[in-house]
Amino acid sequence: MNNFSNNTAWTDLNDAEDQREYALIPPKTLAKVIMVIRPGGYDDLSQGWAGGYATRSEKTGAIYLNAKFTLLEGPFAKRVVFGLIGLSSPKGPEWSNIGRSFLRAILNSARGIHPADNSQEAQSARRIKGFVDLDSIEFVARIDVEKDQNGDDKNVIKAAIQPEHKDYSALMGNVPRGSSGGGSNGGSGGAAPLTVARAANSAPPVSTRPAWAS
Repeated sequence: MNNFSNNTAWTDLNDAEDQREYALIPPKTLAKVIMVIRPGGYDDLSQGWAGGYATRSEKTGAIYLNAKFTLLEGPFAKRVVFGLIGLSSPKGPEWSNIGRSFLRAILNSARGIHPADNSQEAQSARRIKGFVDLDSIEFVARIDVEKDQNGDDKNVIKAAIQPEHKDYSALMGNVPRGSSGGGSNGGSGGAAPLTVARAANSAPPVSTRPAWAS
């Protein structure tokens, strides 16, 4: 049901509200996000890429995950940032290496693993069955700003905040270490505080993700 009182709502737009303008999320904002992979239908079983999650660019031949990051909490809740996570590029291994590093950090953030932890438990937590394990994963991200191909500013997410960061625990919540739902090995530090989208101690381990974030 809608609130329109007559059948001219979609034929006479004079009384429609002005379109909304959204300012960029400030750079270095930290927030808990959920990452959803938009399937591109590309598989390569020799690489472990199954389920149609990867996308291949017809123009460049680069292969990537087409990701949508939705902020879950704080003043920018429901805002969405889009980004590509590199898997392979004809230009060389750098695209792939950056992508693997980012995914490793995402798993550390989501599962409460310190980046320097090389225990058997930590190594197991950094393994996935496939990209399906990354779809709808929740972690703490740093939102930044960079230029798009037209020279305009856009928000990007290229870094996951890991448990050694002083604000990690407050943002991620106290989920048992190694859990697929997040973690809490928050570190301490004396660095100047960044912009934080959520400062209070967070929710219980059980996911309380709202329906709009799916």
